[in-house]
Amino acid sequence: MRALLVVNPKATTTSERSRDVLIRALRSAVDLRVEFTRRRGHAVALVRDAAQHGVDVVVTLGGDGTVNEAVNGLMGALPYLPPMDRTTPAERLPALAVVPGGSTNVFARAVGLPKDWIEGTGVILEGLRAGRFRTIGLGRADDRYFTFCAGFGLDAGVIRRVERARSRGRVSTTALYLRSTFGEYLATDRRHPAISLERPAETAVDELATVIIQNTTPWTYLGDRPVSPNPDASFDLGLDVLGVRQLAVASTTRTVTQILSPRTNPHGRQVVQLHDVHEFTLLARRPEPFQLDGDYLGEREKVRFTSVAQALRVIC
Repeated sequence: MRALLVVNPKATTTSERSRDVLIRALRSAVDLRVEFTRRRGHAVALVRDAAQHGVDVVVTLGGDGTVNEAVNGLMGALPYLPPMDRTTPAERLPALAVVPGGSTNVFARAVGLPKDWIEGTGVILEGLRAGRFRTIGLGRADDRYFTFCAGFGLDAGVIRRVERARSRGRVSTTALYLRSTFGEYLATDRRHPAISLERPAETAVDELATVIIQNTTPWTYLGDRPVSPNPDASFDLGLDVLGVRQLAVASTTRTVTQILSPRTNPHGRQVVQLHDVHEFTLLARRPEPFQLDGDYLGEREKVRFTSVAQALRVIC
């Protein structure tokens, strides 16, 4: 079995010695090639090339951003692979294995891997030897795929603030996210929601201030605590959507409290929630911040979302 290990040395929390241990462990099970990313987007090209040249498994070591790039590399290779009788993308593509090496590792934990990279490596090695995997669906925003979440509006603005702080040397912590959330909330035009959600053959939902999209649950973690605005989201279904109409102090506090509660689904006049949606478009009257899988991707005025079923095999 041929495998590619993609390492993001800036994103991973493991040491060089730990990476050497990981590489030796993987080489005991597969014919392994190791590549280190050098810039943002590099993993996309590395994985796409490996998939086109017949690799069986792609392994990532890094954070959720590295996983996202690997997934986009895999899906980007589909048009270049020879035709086969197999009909789903998952059947045509190499499998994906994720070693949790970032600060949060939402995707790895969503597919059932331990947070610790050593334990996660053990699970992956067992899965490789036993041929154990699960097939998942993906989300797609315009021409880019995502694994677990997307955001348009306030959610993405928070990530923008966190990324700017990290570029200045700040460490990604729960406290940093909370401060960034508060700062973005104060800076947002809360009186004039600009986002509309349109679905085929459905009435448009207007005047949304922020929208959270999930392809699975949880949406993120607050420390070790899972947070999920759409608790019924699943890799096996379409996309789940939470939209918030107004960001007044009282209603926003109530919605945030509901989101943080493990037993309460967000609800109320200011909340719009959609389950198992396969296609929709978000439009904004002004440019709004946009994120996929926790990576800020700039401002957009329009994003079309689709659900892609049976897209990927994941070693678990």
